[in-house]
Amino acid sequence: MNRYILNEPTPYYVIDEALLIKNLKVLRSVKERTGCRILLAQKAFSCFHLYPLIAEYLDGATASGLFEARLGHERFRKENHVFSAAYREEEMDEINEICDHIIFNSFGQLRRFAPKLTKKLGLRINPQVSTQKKDMYDPCAPFSRLGVRAPEFEKNEDLLKYISGFHFHTLCGQNSDALEVTLRGAEKNFSQYFDNIEWLNFGGGHHITRSDYDVELLVSLINEFKDRYNVQVYLEPGEAVVLNAGFLVSSVLDVVENIKRIAILDTSAACHMPDVIEGPYKPRVTGEGGTHQYRLAGCTCLAGDVIGDYSLQNELRTGDKIVIEDMALYTMVKNNTFNGIGLPSIHKLDPDGKPSKIKGFGYEDFIERLS
Repeated sequence: MNRYILNEPTPYYVIDEALLIKNLKVLRSVKERTGCRILLAQKAFSCFHLYPLIAEYLDGATASGLFEARLGHERFRKENHVFSAAYREEEMDEINEICDHIIFNSFGQLRRFAPKLTKKLGLRINPQVSTQKKDMYDPCAPFSRLGVRAPEFEKNEDLLKYISGFHFHTLCGQNSDALEVTLRGAEKNFSQYFDNIEWLNFGGGHHITRSDYDVELLVSLINEFKDRYNVQVYLEPGEAVVLNAGFLVSSVLDVVENIKRIAILDTSAACHMPDVIEGPYKPRVTGEGGTHQYRLAGCTCLAGDVIGDYSLQNELRTGDKIVIEDMALYTMVKNNTFNGIGLPSIHKLDPDGKPSKIKGFGYEDFIERLS
């Protein structure tokens, strides 16, 4: 039997600690070979039950706003960084209290808030080179709101005294060759300012723990920039930390036919794995590679609540379990209760394969956020 099929009501997530540790060891090796610091991007994975384990390997956490910053401060308890496209004035005192690095997206916000802040301040820059095709995931696309472009520096050089480092984030699940393109763009447009900073944050989107990722090139690039500019380099992966370490287990509720066979599951792409629709992409399912053709679909009223078309090894019947792979990243953090669909419970397997429940959800989790 598949080790992720537990004696628990479906749907549920399972995080495999052995696979998580495997990823963390890869990340630690990069740290050891370069002296870089690696932060968990909480926007991809915020299951803080596992923060103590992750903190054994990584240097801290990074946040996209106040609530994530509070979570990192309270639960990760190491370095705590924050970047936001724009900050609210009423939140800045608390952010200043709990964060070590505060990164701004514009000179306007830097001018507004910097004089009263006491922590290390940074500015997100736009390297102005695109390495991906979809504008939705490209911070360097035309009209992007993310990152300051080089021409803005000439008009705001008086504010550089507040800055101790720069941040850029241009990648999305990419290899180190894309990072190299980004770094050359950053050098071309901003290197004249690198001699006066302490740190450079290469952002996230690095698929460092993927089997075909070129770790040697990453190590070379980090060391090159450290030596050339005498800066501390940061990476803030999210997906790479938990890549392939999580699973979503669901049950078949019904099988209907409309030209093809459609298995309706008790999970939902729209509710429990939104990136399947937003990406879009088709997740892997355990048991692929057979001759039984099915469309796997969710249980909501959304016509497009479809996980994908699969060729499975076994014929599906009501009650059968489906194990959907790589379901730790951007799943729990994006969950919703559209249609009143319940949230999957969260479980883990320890390194010896022993399961335990982290969190369950019920009706109260649905109604308490509505009125």
